[in-house]
Amino acid sequence: MKTIIAKEFADQPQFAPVKDILQACVHCGFCTATCPTYLLLGDERDSPRGRIYMMKAMFEGEQVTQETRHHLDRCLTCRSCETTCPSGVEYGHLVDLGRVVVEQKAPRPMHQKLVRWGLRQILPYRSRFGPLLKLGQLVRPMLPAVIKQHVPLAVPQLVAPQSNHKRVMLSLPGCAQASAAPNTDIAAAQVLDQLGITLKVLHQSGCCGAVNHHLNAHEKALEQARHNIDLIWPELQAGAEALVITASGCGAALQEYGYMLRDDLTYVDKAKQVSKAAKDIVEILGQEDLAPIKAKLNNTQVADKGLGQGLGTGLGKVAVHCPCTQQHAMQLPFKVKALLDHLGLDTAATKNDHLCCGSAGTYSLLQPDLSHQLRSQKIKDLTIDSPQLIVTANIGCQLHLGGAGNIPVKHWLELLAE
Repeated sequence: MKTIIAKEFADQPQFAPVKDILQACVHCGFCTATCPTYLLLGDERDSPRGRIYMMKAMFEGEQVTQETRHHLDRCLTCRSCETTCPSGVEYGHLVDLGRVVVEQKAPRPMHQKLVRWGLRQILPYRSRFGPLLKLGQLVRPMLPAVIKQHVPLAVPQLVAPQSNHKRVMLSLPGCAQASAAPNTDIAAAQVLDQLGITLKVLHQSGCCGAVNHHLNAHEKALEQARHNIDLIWPELQAGAEALVITASGCGAALQEYGYMLRDDLTYVDKAKQVSKAAKDIVEILGQEDLAPIKAKLNNTQVADKGLGQGLGTGLGKVAVHCPCTQQHAMQLPFKVKALLDHLGLDTAATKNDHLCCGSAGTYSLLQPDLSHQLRSQKIKDLTIDSPQLIVTANIGCQLHLGGAGNIPVKHWLELLAE
């Protein structure tokens, strides 16, 4: 598709990828078949193809309107379209750049600005989000349902192993997960400990930058990325084997560090190496001898994992939800299900696994109506085989699906922990 980028964008390095991305799209429409918002709303403007048309017009210098912003806001950035696209269109990068322009050309109402500012001041900071969450958990019984669904119940905390193995891998505590689901990273440490690997937590690290990036605070996101690189890089140089990802939303962001900092000559090489080192834990376990874990699951009767039953043959069916960030961004579809099957767990049949649950970072807070419709459909698709539990690989999906209250939702690593 012939594209002539307007001079105001052509002269800015950050928009250099736009032309190639736009020209890669042949408008075949395959993406419409796998776009959650298009399938839900049936509006071409809420499909990847329709949004690409709008962004093409925008980057060619046509007027940007509130309607343009409205339809870009509705995009989940799930990147299901990228998996489907036969032409390799990098839609995720394009929509990120499109949102930068829309934010400048079609300013938001003040109340929207304040909400987004508030989210950026709280969610990426453990020291702020954690205490607020604890307060919410204390008063949870008195909260209205619309708020209560966003406040997970407090659960007993697992015990982290005290190990000092020769093999070392790294972990970032992140922001929301450290407070809302601390057992996830402890479970990861326990599992790796069984394999003779110490998980070293970099406590001084902060948010991966995803929240700020997706809320258009790109400079702040880059600042957070640089801070994390400064902590991770020396550890990799000292022999750490990998940066272990237990939240695929963070993993998708960390694997983008090299791209995000492509114009920063001081950081770009380090950023690329950090991105390369960032691996979802299911990818790591897939390369290890899991005999110790399998033996433990086969020989140990786990009295209670929140279900009152044991693992292995006693747990019952487990539905596996594969987050968009894991299957579309990190390109690891169905890996968790395959691993759990290999370990002898009874995984349930599901359908429409490629479609988003509606969490999508802050989407569930900013687009609650669409998000809840997508969640309802996802839960139906995950429970067609009557599972007793849903497991997932991303904190946002875990909290969002769990907020519906229909069925328990955990991180899959908790099934393997002591």
